[in-house]
Amino acid sequence: MTETPKVDTKDGIDPSELTFLCVVDDTPEMAAALRFACRRASRSGRRLGLLYVIEPAEFQHWMSVGELMQHERREEAEEMLQVVSRTVQMRTGETPALFIREGNLTDELMALIEEDKSIALLVLGAATGTEGPGPLVTTLVQKKAGQLRVPLTVVPGSLSEADIDAIT
Repeated sequence: MTETPKVDTKDGIDPSELTFLCVVDDTPEMAAALRFACRRASRSGRRLGLLYVIEPAEFQHWMSVGELMQHERREEAEEMLQVVSRTVQMRTGETPALFIREGNLTDELMALIEEDKSIALLVLGAATGTEGPGPLVTTLVQKKAGQLRVPLTVVPGSLSEADIDAIT
C-alpha cells in the first residue's frame, strides 16, 4: 500500500492554487509585467490574477454626475480586464482570477494581498521615463516593501519580449 505524499502548503492553500498577481492599467510597462507574469505562472503551474483599481472620481459636485462617472469607470475596468484576460488565456491556457476594486490603488492592492492568502507574488512593470519607475512601484518599494507579505517582482518596461522570454 502506497501513501499519498504530503504537499507543502502556504497558509493551507494547495501550491497549484497559488496566484501571481499583476496590476492592470493603461501604462506601456504593464505589457512587460503581464508577459513576465504569464510566463512565470505558466512555467510554475500557478494561477494568474489581474487587479484593476478604479480610482475615485475627482469631480463630485453633483451626486448623479459622480455616480455616472463611477459607472462608466466600472464599465471601462470590466472591458479592459476582459481584453487582458483573453491575452492571459492565449498565453497560459488558463483563465485568470479577476479583481476589480474601487479606491486608492496602493491601499486596495495592499488590502487584496492581505485578504486573499492565495496570492503568492506581485508583479509590476516599471516605467521607462525619466520621472522614475512610476508612483505605485515607488510607493511599494520605498514605503511599503516591508509591509508586503509576498515577494514583489518589478519588471523593467524597457525589456523586449525576447528579453522576458529569455529570463522566464
